[in-house]
Amino acid sequence: MTEHTLVGAVNLSLAKALEEDETVILFGEDIGVDGGVFRATDGLVDRFGKDRVLDTPLAEGVLAGMSVGLAAEGFRPVPEIQFMGFIYPALEQMISHASRLRNRTRGRLTCPMVLRAPYGGGIHAPEHHSESTEAMFAHIPGLRVVIPSSPRRAYGLLLSAIRDPDPVVFLEPKRIYRAVREDFEDDGEGMPLDSCFIQREGTDITLVSWGAMMHETLAAADQLAEHGTRAEVIDVATLRPLDMDTILASVEKTGRCVIVHEAVRSNGVGAEIAARIGEDGLLSLLAPVGRVGGYDTIMPLARLEGRYMPSTERVVSAARRALEFE
Repeated sequence: MTEHTLVGAVNLSLAKALEEDETVILFGEDIGVDGGVFRATDGLVDRFGKDRVLDTPLAEGVLAGMSVGLAAEGFRPVPEIQFMGFIYPALEQMISHASRLRNRTRGRLTCPMVLRAPYGGGIHAPEHHSESTEAMFAHIPGLRVVIPSSPRRAYGLLLSAIRDPDPVVFLEPKRIYRAVREDFEDDGEGMPLDSCFIQREGTDITLVSWGAMMHETLAAADQLAEHGTRAEVIDVATLRPLDMDTILASVEKTGRCVIVHEAVRSNGVGAEIAARIGEDGLLSLLAPVGRVGGYDTIMPLARLEGRYMPSTERVVSAARRALEFE
């Protein structure tokens, strides 16, 4: 096996998709000659040519709209938005067209496109470069929203997203692009969409997270284990459609749950998960569902970024409140 970073896994996955399917086409701002801002597409234009890996103008709405047209005509476009903070011009195309194409044509057409974007904070970036607004896309019927938490998951989930016949928003946690490494083979094996992953089994409390926050969540589980608490850790991975069966089964076992995400706490995916637990798992709960998220303010610039990001200590504190509740 070979060790890979998360951004390297994205590159491998894109290369595999280009190799196996001639309808796959990549395009975006500086993704060709320069290999993208984070080098996720590094070397691909040399291997597959400028007809398959295209540099485009700074026009996110055009990227999304062009993708809808290409997908309708039999291609599998994979556009890249440089940062999630620049994704908003693409919203009209994703909401009004990509998400509705199957329904609008009564199944005659589908929209097999994957809109990729680095997302999240933690890299001391300027304004508009640290957004975690995944809840906007998760609110839209007809869109899948997928967020990997590790190199192996980035590789397998991206392959499955590209092979899927419907539109996927694939958000890559840039804080861990190169911060973690994992051994796996470039074997072309996808991973299941629409399913949570049980990252660690436990009996005392359920910790639910996704993306880069999985690493603080796992570190919190380690700290809790030092005091005899066995936390079950769930990686949501696909935020829409949401695999509540896995989450509810875990809460039924543990009786307690804390949800962790980087996005602002209010009106996010964590609130949806908490509401669904309240609706369908209330009688399993021994304590109120806890949430640890970003604060309800704009992501601050570099010097205050660390105070904004949910920490391992905040996760541990929330877990202990749930464990001590009477």
